[in-house]
Amino acid sequence: MTTDNTKPINVKKDKNNKEFNLFYLTWPIFLEIFLFMLMGIVDTLMLSEISDNAVSGVGAANQFLHIAILILEVIGNGASIVIAQYIGSRRFLEASRISALAVTLNLIVGLIISIGFITMGQHLLTTLNLQGEILDNAQKYLNIVGGGIFLQAIINSLAAIIRVHGYTKQAMYVSLGMNIVHIIANYALIFGHFGMPELGVQGAAISSVLSRGLAIIVFFWLLYRVMEVRIEFNHYFSLSKAYISKILSIGIPSALEQVMYQSCQIVFLYYVTHLGEASMAAKQYAGNISMFIYLFAFAIGTGTSIIIGRFIGAGRQDDAYRRVWKSVVYASIATLVMVVVVMVFRFPLMSMFTENQDIIKLGANVLLLSVVLETGRTINIILINSLRASGDAKFPLWVGMFTMVGMSLPLGYWFVFHLDLGLAGIWLAIAADEWARAVIMSMRWKSRKWEKHALVKPSEH
Repeated sequence: MTTDNTKPINVKKDKNNKEFNLFYLTWPIFLEIFLFMLMGIVDTLMLSEISDNAVSGVGAANQFLHIAILILEVIGNGASIVIAQYIGSRRFLEASRISALAVTLNLIVGLIISIGFITMGQHLLTTLNLQGEILDNAQKYLNIVGGGIFLQAIINSLAAIIRVHGYTKQAMYVSLGMNIVHIIANYALIFGHFGMPELGVQGAAISSVLSRGLAIIVFFWLLYRVMEVRIEFNHYFSLSKAYISKILSIGIPSALEQVMYQSCQIVFLYYVTHLGEASMAAKQYAGNISMFIYLFAFAIGTGTSIIIGRFIGAGRQDDAYRRVWKSVVYASIATLVMVVVVMVFRFPLMSMFTENQDIIKLGANVLLLSVVLETGRTINIILINSLRASGDAKFPLWVGMFTMVGMSLPLGYWFVFHLDLGLAGIWLAIAADEWARAVIMSMRWKSRKWEKHALVKPSEH
């Protein structure tokens, strides 16, 4: 479906089988997420050469940056699901217009958040009970990376659009290039190599902004090579109420759920500030290691959501139902393998970040609890992504309000301040939330109530 003025460039033909092949979609997503996580790990490793306080400061700033990125995913996630369902129903012109709309909306939201970080960053950080050198480092990092968060807003939209069209490998290549630039710039700006000034934490922040800016250029070039119907310039300024409504019906509940989760993590971080600087650093290091445990699950969950959106748009609900359970099995096996690896090598892994034996011991102890936490988290990642892709985005939000806010926060407080479990109390409280939601989400998918929430009805095909 193309017109003379919207002829696609280098679009692959006969790729229907690949569109619904989980491995084809997932392995590039896995590498892309791995590379994204690597960017954070590189920051942490390089900054740990300066001091543990530098790592703690950046970690605290990242708590707010993560929330900002999740807010930006209101548009990115919502649009990708709507686009997937329209592609599944072979309505490519609508998919093109929604893609342009997503880029414009995310840029507007990103600029607003950037201004907010520049004007209110210090106030936000002082609410975390940060002091001294940690506060100073956090503020330097947040001012620069937060001020440039609108760049990540554009990246979120472009990457989501490209992935949902089935070009996950190309998106991965862009992430690879972004990480190479980031690592080189980090080395130069943090430590003052290649004739550059030695900027420490500020150097890491500048490096992040620079690599994102270059990535945007490549993403835009790629966008115009993969679309079935190319975006016209005027599409960026066509704000359709109907399209916005569909995007927000998925995006807002999805983002609110994630913002609520990250807000709970900030509260947990506040708990940890009362445990001392060693616990602060141990939480940051152990958290970085934990990301690699659920990396496979995240990749499989993202790939599965693309397939589910296509299935729903094509009216293939039975195929969608079976696909999810298979994905849960694959992701659970991958997570268990990673849990075993991390538990066996927990001390060497922690030693990569610091030589402080107190920090190493604290982090290694909580990593033992990964077998409880990450198994539940894996099931959630698959099922919640699939529910959103089906259009049933509000249900995970309502459940999360109860299990996250109503259960895990009080449990964490009790474990830390009354039972004196320290960091282990935080891990156990999060695990309780993950498993409660995993059970409820499994029941929801099994009930098939999500089928009535499709955004593109069969009658629209």
